[in-house]
Amino acid sequence: MSVTLWIVAFLLTVTLAAFQRMTGPSYPKRGEAKGPGDEEIQFRLPRTHGGEGGLEVAVESVAGVEAGFLEWRRYPVNEPWQSMAMDRDGNGRFTASIPHQPPAGKVEYRLVLETVDGMMTIPSDEPVVARFRAAVPAWVLIPHILAMFGSMLVATRSLLEVVRPAAPAPRRSVLVAMGLLIVGGLFLGPVVQKFAFDAYWTGWPFGHDLTDNKTLIAFIAWLPATILAAKQRRIRVAVVVGWIVMMGAFLIPHSLRGSEMDWSEGEIKTGCAGVELGPGASV
Repeated sequence: MSVTLWIVAFLLTVTLAAFQRMTGPSYPKRGEAKGPGDEEIQFRLPRTHGGEGGLEVAVESVAGVEAGFLEWRRYPVNEPWQSMAMDRDGNGRFTASIPHQPPAGKVEYRLVLETVDGMMTIPSDEPVVARFRAAVPAWVLIPHILAMFGSMLVATRSLLEVVRPAAPAPRRSVLVAMGLLIVGGLFLGPVVQKFAFDAYWTGWPFGHDLTDNKTLIAFIAWLPATILAAKQRRIRVAVVVGWIVMMGAFLIPHSLRGSEMDWSEGEIKTGCAGVELGPGASV
């Protein structure tokens, strides 16, 4: 039974983490467009860039497409679009790079293809918004992600245990889940944020960053179960309520209302409705 519960907890946690990741604004914009002769042009356009260098954008080329152009501008700034010709690479794609921007700087961009049937724009509805960030070392990012995932996993395992009839109270699991949350979210999370955007904490009471705030909500939600487990009290209700609130917070698309460069003042602001970075990764 113990192995079965761990498997169920793992599958449920992976599903929740994947949903959070795929609904977040840092997930690449995917789609397809109709090219000349109704031939499909598939695209996968990035919405985040970490480290040095520019943001590389690519789209596949099909018969009848004669040239490609990348148009971009800073976001959200009402300024003229800058256009650059895209090059063909050896893989049959058009490629170009948006120049490097400061951490938390956002750009919006679109692709314009010149075809035998005329001009077409990708995506056809609205430009893609992408955000730049500084590089985050793997030695801090990987433990951060693993600790956050581990916290979700152990908390889910605790939930499955308390709803099982006549099962012993999973006090140790509750405490481990809180320990992983503290390490991953309240210690390593701010370190990741510092590397990426030069600020340790941009949630309440210093800002409105949803990623930081939902970590704080998860901590507060799991705190009653942790206290009761440490005192050897009944924990069933606290675990159920804490898990629901914790997972509800984590399911908020990651990095909404995150750090954003205020181009007019040249400084980073938080609580902006825009783009951003696994489960619980803070960039």
